[in-house]
Amino acid sequence: MNMPGDARTALETFNASLSWEQRARLLMQWGERLPAMTDEEKIDDHLVDGCESKVWLLGDVIDGHWQFRAASDARLIRGLVALLLTRVNGLSAQELQQVDLTDWFKQLGLSRQLSPSRSNGLNAVLQKMRGLADS
Repeated sequence: MNMPGDARTALETFNASLSWEQRARLLMQWGERLPAMTDEEKIDDHLVDGCESKVWLLGDVIDGHWQFRAASDARLIRGLVALLLTRVNGLSAQELQQVDLTDWFKQLGLSRQLSPSRSNGLNAVLQKMRGLADS
């Protein structure tokens, strides 16, 4: 399975930090790295249904590979979404269908952050990505 370079970097970074507090801090820092979205981009059409927090998602296909951008009004969700983007950006539509969200966050050692509602929300983000890739 294809894994983008950013995803490998994320794995190395998160697996190197041992304490739960360090992981939580890192998660917030990854969220801060999301490129800002304009107010024009933060419209209802780009909102992900099924998230308790607001998450906006945009995707472009470049040479057959998807590049997604996202924003959220919740810091923790921003971090989780940023890590999801590292896993999916650069994948083809077919590879996108094979991404295992639960396994990815388990590899990062962040399963504890995935409450059922957050897990559902992130799954909704992934489903919207797949929907964009299929259209």
